[in-house]
Amino acid sequence: MATTKVSSDIKDAALADRGRVRIEWSEQQMPVLRLIRRRFAKEKPLQGLRLGACLHVTTETANLMVTLKEGGAEVALCASNPLSTQDDNAASLVRDFGVPVFAIRGEDKDTYYAHITAVLDTKPHFSMDDGCDLVTTVHTQRKDALDALRGGTEETTTGVIRLRSMAQQGVLGYPIISINDAHTKFLFDNRFGTGQSTLDGIIRATNLLIAGLKMVVAGYGWCGRGIANRARGLGAHVIVVEVEPTRALEAVMEGFAVLPMAEAAKVGDVFVTATGDRDVLRQEHFQAMKSGAVLANSGHFNVEIDLPALEKLARSKRATRDNVDEFVLKDGRKLYLLGEGRLVNLAAAEGHPAAVMDMSFANQALSLEYLAKNAEKLEKKVHPVPVEIDKQVARLKLEAMGIRIDTLTPEQEKYLASWSEGT
Repeated sequence: MATTKVSSDIKDAALADRGRVRIEWSEQQMPVLRLIRRRFAKEKPLQGLRLGACLHVTTETANLMVTLKEGGAEVALCASNPLSTQDDNAASLVRDFGVPVFAIRGEDKDTYYAHITAVLDTKPHFSMDDGCDLVTTVHTQRKDALDALRGGTEETTTGVIRLRSMAQQGVLGYPIISINDAHTKFLFDNRFGTGQSTLDGIIRATNLLIAGLKMVVAGYGWCGRGIANRARGLGAHVIVVEVEPTRALEAVMEGFAVLPMAEAAKVGDVFVTATGDRDVLRQEHFQAMKSGAVLANSGHFNVEIDLPALEKLARSKRATRDNVDEFVLKDGRKLYLLGEGRLVNLAAAEGHPAAVMDMSFANQALSLEYLAKNAEKLEKKVHPVPVEIDKQVARLKLEAMGIRIDTLTPEQEKYLASWSEGT
């Protein structure tokens, strides 16, 4: 095993042995990314390019970084959330793979942004973001980095919302591909990944029996519907809260109760936010909740639960379990906040299963290869993942699972392309 010294800021290099075996475990569940890595190692499509990545520093991310490095890229990585870093994986990336990593689980806000700055100091040609904090820093504090940046990718719904706002205002400095809009991302990562990992985080933190509980899910996008369905599968009585009428109607048609949060707050046992917006759970809701209610967030940022309002209502606060804070309100009721209000699947668990991140990170790797060839031709706006990449990822995943599908006959293709044939 080669030992490499690189510039980094991690918790403990001695954790590398544990991190290495966990990275190898995840790799077994990521066959699509493994196939891409083998091709990248031969073709070197990213040779000479520098990549600055701001992602959750997990075992799955480690495999993406190794893949990009095999493709010839120089990569530097920082955390996209203070509580999502797995310190052993960070240590292994530095020692075993020579990847500069700037990430420590539990880092404060100043350190978090200092780590983003450290990545930008490498003068990346391409950015890879999860939540848009790196891109926002470039456009506000580090405009000097725009000189080298040619393109980027964004992983999340929250980040894409911010990027589209920047593009509409004409301030986005380079083209960015929305990985979140790939069908092989949002249909699987957001729905199955978020659904399973959110329940995993809640259960690990609390050891609650989900069966029989009233679980309130705020937001019925792909993440919210994944959470709602997984909770129902475990026996919960699920209540959906929505502001968009079509999604609310869909939730009703799929058998869920739909209520305004003001009413759901009175009956819920567990509350999960997954909206991408702020103050979804706020003071009037806390005041209506019954004692013992559990509050969790599965959105990217810790603004979906109004934490200052919760602190203000509480007469005392204490940690009762790992990743569980008990707030005793002035009237004696107790509310339990998980993972400091940060995304619970990574704060209290390990994030999405590797098998689903396999597709998301395959999209990342192939989109970066696409940008390396085409970035100069693209407008400075948010672009979808090219359809051919999305379909290639789906085909590779099916192949890895040993599943075959049909193909159209020439006659069928001709019929679908024709307008003249009728009854």
